[in-house]
Amino acid sequence: MKQDDTKPSDQDNPNIMKLSSFMDKLNMVFITTMVMLLLQHLVLTTSGRAIISPPRHSLATDKAALLTFKKTIFHDPYSALLNWNDTVHVCRFNGVRCDRHHHRVAQLILNESQLVGLLSPYLSNLTGLRILVLINNHLYGTFSQEFSSLRNLRYLRLDGNRLEGPIPQYIAHLPKLIGAVFLGNRFTGTLSPSFFSNCSLNLESFDVADNKLSGNFPADIGNCKNLWSLSLYNNQFTGVLPHSLIYTSLGNLDVEYNNFSGELPSKIVGNLPGLIYLHLSYNSMESHDSNTNLTPFFDALVNCTNLMELELAGMKLGGRLPASVGELGQNFTSLQLQENRIIGTIPPSISNLEKLDLLNLTSNLLNETISLEIGKFQNLEQLFLSHNKFSGPIPEIFDRFPSLGLLDLSQNEFTGEIPSTIGNLSRLNFLFLNHNRLSGKIPGALGRCSELHKIDLSYNRLSGTIPSFISSLSEMRIFINFSHNQLEGPLPLELSKLKDVQEVDLSSNNLSGSISPLISSCIAVKLINFSHNAITGKLPDSLGELKNLEVFDVSWNHLSGMIPPTLAKIHSLKYLNFSVNDLEGIIPSGGIFNSITSLSFLGNPHLCGRTFGILACPRKKHFFRSRMFLGIFATVIFISAFFTTICCAIGIRRVRVIISSRRQESIRRKQRTAPEPIPNFPRITYRELFKATAGFDDQRLVGSGSYGRVYKGVLSDETAIAVKVLHVQSGNSTKSFTRECQVLKRIRHRNLIRIITACSLPDFKALVLPYMANGSLESRLYPHSGSGLETGSSDLTLQQRVNICSDIAEGMAYLHHHSPVRVIHCDLKPSNVLLNDDMTALVSDFGIARLVMTAAGGNAAAFENMGDSTANMLAGSIGYIAPEYGFGSMTSTKGDVYSFGTLVLEMVTRKRPTDDMFGGGLSLHRWVKNHYHGMVEKVVDSSLVRASKDQLPEVMKMWEVGIGELIELGLLCTQESPSTRPTMLDAADDLDRLKRYLTGDTTATFASSLGISSSTIGDY
Repeated sequence: MKQDDTKPSDQDNPNIMKLSSFMDKLNMVFITTMVMLLLQHLVLTTSGRAIISPPRHSLATDKAALLTFKKTIFHDPYSALLNWNDTVHVCRFNGVRCDRHHHRVAQLILNESQLVGLLSPYLSNLTGLRILVLINNHLYGTFSQEFSSLRNLRYLRLDGNRLEGPIPQYIAHLPKLIGAVFLGNRFTGTLSPSFFSNCSLNLESFDVADNKLSGNFPADIGNCKNLWSLSLYNNQFTGVLPHSLIYTSLGNLDVEYNNFSGELPSKIVGNLPGLIYLHLSYNSMESHDSNTNLTPFFDALVNCTNLMELELAGMKLGGRLPASVGELGQNFTSLQLQENRIIGTIPPSISNLEKLDLLNLTSNLLNETISLEIGKFQNLEQLFLSHNKFSGPIPEIFDRFPSLGLLDLSQNEFTGEIPSTIGNLSRLNFLFLNHNRLSGKIPGALGRCSELHKIDLSYNRLSGTIPSFISSLSEMRIFINFSHNQLEGPLPLELSKLKDVQEVDLSSNNLSGSISPLISSCIAVKLINFSHNAITGKLPDSLGELKNLEVFDVSWNHLSGMIPPTLAKIHSLKYLNFSVNDLEGIIPSGGIFNSITSLSFLGNPHLCGRTFGILACPRKKHFFRSRMFLGIFATVIFISAFFTTICCAIGIRRVRVIISSRRQESIRRKQRTAPEPIPNFPRITYRELFKATAGFDDQRLVGSGSYGRVYKGVLSDETAIAVKVLHVQSGNSTKSFTRECQVLKRIRHRNLIRIITACSLPDFKALVLPYMANGSLESRLYPHSGSGLETGSSDLTLQQRVNICSDIAEGMAYLHHHSPVRVIHCDLKPSNVLLNDDMTALVSDFGIARLVMTAAGGNAAAFENMGDSTANMLAGSIGYIAPEYGFGSMTSTKGDVYSFGTLVLEMVTRKRPTDDMFGGGLSLHRWVKNHYHGMVEKVVDSSLVRASKDQLPEVMKMWEVGIGELIELGLLCTQESPSTRPTMLDAADDLDRLKRYLTGDTTATFASSLGISSSTIGDY
């Protein structure tokens, strides 16, 4: 049958159906598994590639960046970078620290490593860097935009380098930055208004001190909520302090030496309760109520309960010191208010500042007496009260300051005796009581101040002897100054025990006795001044053992004997003065004696030597004692006498005629060679001059210099005169007298001093000049304390200064271009410019002038030979001498132009060119030039700036033009190259136009003769 023979189907077999279902599921699992494995493989492969592929920044790239940085700078082969090479692991590089896992460089610290070169942008590849400190190197260039990649940076210090350009805005936006210090670089430009717009909340310290930043400080500083320290010291910021500072956490605010203006920031400091240090000194701020009221500011400071230091120096702040100064907090330690206009007395409440250790009120207008209340300062270490108007006796309170190390009461009007209680200050190092009216004896109790380093009691009325206590001042290391008093008695032998003292000045007293040979024990001494005393005896040879001696002055004494030749062995000596003594013998040679002039030996008629201006020593005379020589000598004398008698008898009449003729010729010769007074002026005898000056009394002394002294005199007809008496012992002074007579009798000009007459005797030479009631220009620029003007000010207005400069220029132009004989002044400076009754300026002192005549052709110049030459004299005074003279150039009119330019700059700035601030390459010219654009008020005399305040716009514009013209003229005249300086005719012409402009002449224009413009001033 067919059905029996047929195989059954799969569908009819249940086992087969189950197997088929199982296989289908197995296939699905397999496929799923394979897909998962494939996906896992893909993931692992992708992940593996991410791990194996090098990242963009790594430890390797950090090392490469550091080695590239090393290649861009110069460094000592043995410097901190010695082990920076491929063989050393980067984490072991000197100055380098890596993070905890050594994945990245985290710190780069290279302080004072003498690195010189560009601040390489390759350092920006150190993106893991947290600390970058490169202090006190010589890196230059800009802080480029690439450094914005340092997003992990927390501390950045680049102080003490030479970086320049603007400070980039991204600095304040680095998210993790805590402190940024750019102190002591050359950054310029402004901080943009949005500099702190996105300020990092981590920023706690921002320091850009001692740079050249300018403009207004950004108002959005308040966005830096956690900012604790802000230092802007010594920049050129202007405007007012931003009010948003109240939203910060400031504890230290230092904006000294800028040009911030407006009222003292009372509202700001009153809302900064955490303020600890507040330094606002040397800005243009003022106190409230038109600079008359300090109370609102000090009242606001009472809220700053943690305040420790307050500095408001050099701001000319007016008003009285309020009682609230005593509420500045229990931790307050330092108050500096010097160089202001604070009036009245010190409030007694100041004694509440129990922890005060420094109080400085120097150069104010404080008066009356010192309050006894300040005797409660148990912790006071430094007290400055100098340059005020305190009067009366010094109070007996200073023994209550057990910690006092410095006491300065100088330049006041204290009277009475020095309190002996000062001797109880066992820690006193510095004592200044000079320039007062103290009298009595120096208290021996001062000997208990055994730690004194400096003591200055000069310019008082102290009498008695110098106490022997100075032998106990074993710590005296700097100076002892008792000069200009009325001390008497012998020089104390105890001076020899001050082995560490550097300066000893006992000049201008009545001291006697002799200089002990034991003075050689003062092995550290650099200056000894015993001048203007009555010291006798010989100078000890042991002076040559003072190997550090630089200045030695024993002039105007009664010393005798010879000058010790051992002084020639002291290589450090720079100045010697033996003048007006009774010294004798040969002036030593060698060492300093080969360079000093005869000025050091004036008034010692028995000295001789090879020094220019000193008589040469006579040669030794040989006497022949043999009888033959005596016989021959007697025979010759007899024959000579016989023939002489015959000749006299024969020609006696003719001899009489010849003698008479020669006498008349001698009179004529003397009249030709002696300095002649101007014709039509009467001759004045020595007796008349002696009487007119009250015997040349020191009370009549109005000035002195290297060649003589000037006395005020009144003749019998009530004519006021000035008598210039020269040191006749000096060869140079005699030449100066002759030269000045030669010049004055040849010149006539309203701006040049005229001579009344001259008095010339073998031992006395004097010029008689008109007396100038307004004194010299120097005395008006720098008035002394008795003038009624405040310290540091002058009453000369801008118009007067321009008129004076114009007068000087007119006088100098006459000398250079119109005088019958061209004259080069060679010593133009403020002390040689006199002011008559109507403030007209007259150039004076032609003692070292050169007389020049035009040679053939009119182009060359030659010195006129007029007997005694001044060609070997120094061509000017320090600070006013043209730079080319220092390289041996001949004197020229362009040298006078340089001196005139320096004088003009001094008139504007009221800064002497020899001021202590000018050093290390900085000069008056360079200082003015650096501040000319945008910062002119920083260099202009403060009294001129004050006078310009609150003026009408047109008056202010005239002031700005006047100041600008004077500065430009001064800078142009003081250029290095003589060929680029104008002539005095050009300068006089420009100043004449400026005078007319300031008096309202609208037709006056400038720069037509000099070519001056603000666009070219930077080229000087």
